[in-house]
Amino acid sequence: MSKRADASQCGGVVVEFESDDIRDARAKKARSIPGSALIYLKGPKFLIYVSGALSMWGDRMWHFAISVFLIELYGRNLLLTAVFGLVVAGSVLLLGALIGDWVDRNPRNKVAHASLFIQNISVTVCSIVLMLVFSYKQRIEQIWDGWLTVVCYTVVIVLADVANLASTALTIAIQRDWIVVITGYNRGHLAGMNATMRRIDQVTNILAPLAVGQVMTLASNVVGCGFILGWNLVSLIVEFFFLSRVYRIVPALSVKPPVLEEDQVFLQQMEMTQGESSVAQPQALTEGNCNTSLHLKEITDLPLCFRRFRWLVSTCKDGWRAYYRQPVFLAGMGLAFLYTTVLGFDCITTGYAYTQGISGSLLSLLMGVSALTGLLGTVMFTRLRKTYGLVNTGIISSCLHLGCLLLCVCSVFAPGSPMDLSLLMPYISTNSSTELGRMASQRQKHTFPLRGGSNQPLLPDRSSIHWTNNTVLFDNVPSGTAPESYISIILLFLGVITARIGLWSFDLTVTQLLQENICESERGVVNGVQSSMNYLMDLLHFIMVISAPQPQHFGILVIISVLFITTGHTMYFVYAHQAKRKPRLDT
Repeated sequence: MSKRADASQCGGVVVEFESDDIRDARAKKARSIPGSALIYLKGPKFLIYVSGALSMWGDRMWHFAISVFLIELYGRNLLLTAVFGLVVAGSVLLLGALIGDWVDRNPRNKVAHASLFIQNISVTVCSIVLMLVFSYKQRIEQIWDGWLTVVCYTVVIVLADVANLASTALTIAIQRDWIVVITGYNRGHLAGMNATMRRIDQVTNILAPLAVGQVMTLASNVVGCGFILGWNLVSLIVEFFFLSRVYRIVPALSVKPPVLEEDQVFLQQMEMTQGESSVAQPQALTEGNCNTSLHLKEITDLPLCFRRFRWLVSTCKDGWRAYYRQPVFLAGMGLAFLYTTVLGFDCITTGYAYTQGISGSLLSLLMGVSALTGLLGTVMFTRLRKTYGLVNTGIISSCLHLGCLLLCVCSVFAPGSPMDLSLLMPYISTNSSTELGRMASQRQKHTFPLRGGSNQPLLPDRSSIHWTNNTVLFDNVPSGTAPESYISIILLFLGVITARIGLWSFDLTVTQLLQENICESERGVVNGVQSSMNYLMDLLHFIMVISAPQPQHFGILVIISVLFITTGHTMYFVYAHQAKRKPRLDT
């Protein structure tokens, strides 16, 4: 078999993957030419990196700041934050397929520019509203008996959600479509760009919240809003210019297979069916033809709003159907299952760590180490892919991820673990409840107390919390108390940190599989549905925490998370088996 190319025909466009050796030879020849550094700085890859870095930096700052702002607005209560999280997850879950379909149906430059404009303008307007609310909060609360405050809250959440939807569309367009075209469908260069974009994302995830957090701490929330506002306006201009230049210097981006409207396809099929039947039997009018004519008339006679609603429903249905029939469906589902986990550096895990006696400064240090291991995972991905191939890279990454997470399972049963299954059992009698209470008190000595009670939630009241980059820093920490043993929490974080090497390598593997195996005409809608699946599985892990909120329950959540992750990797193993078996069957 020739190593020259692997070609597949998608939507009328032939997608050719050139061999890595040829591309590498061209790259070496280009690097030997004087001034190649300047050529690279003006090239599409560097422009995409800079544009992506600006976009990611703005996203990370905004996602961190909006959570703090909503907590401050509602009297340091979690209600607005919970509502915002629910609205964001629900909107992407419902509209992911529609966003992807919109990306597929429109020219690439219009999609990128519209998404960029909507995202940055929404954040800018939302920042202005927040500045007004913070500056005149007392006056606003006196207008309309306080209802103007509710209106301001609603406007902030809606604008923030619109910005998140636009960011989702921009991510699908640039990181799932443009990159594939810019690399010339070369697998090696595609893997390199994916890894570089992920490294940029990891770095901005640490530095951007830290930067805006310092501005908000040293100045005020109003100044923080102004800083984000100014950043988004400048970023909008720079990103717009860079993306426009990339679109001009890469002619292949202007070539896109057309996508017919679903109603047009249906009407054309019906007209063809009617035409064939009329030629065959010009004088006869059968019952089937009558039904077809009535159905066509029924569609065209529907009011415009009903036709639009029917189109939206059919688009969502067709998007999920297209996702299901993809050859990489199991790989995508496997990646989505990895989102149902408490084994990540979010507020859930950091809140639990504090109950076990881990300080905020140490948590910040651990987050930095986890970011470094994530970067190591991107490096490992490029090496493994070049040596063993993309599918085998996913298998190796899955095994490494699961192997490291076994440390987290061991932490549940290690000394110092606060897990107490008796708290989930109903009290049958007074004697049994007394015995269970004595057992709970014995286990409770392993838990770092926050309020002196034995029934505290996993996350304590945020009135005593400062949030910086998903790390919890407490003011009124009780002194003189410590868990009996730190072995459990050490094993937990050792597993979480080392597992990120395999996690990010696996994530990049599935991302490139989706890029390589999805037809160009369906690339947007399938990735939109993938985003919906990710948000759906992410919602499940919050439901898990709500169902078992105490630190004594966290061990159960760890076991459930590992089961979900194992299920996801099992799906990928099935896909890998099918992918390796298919070439043998073809030969």
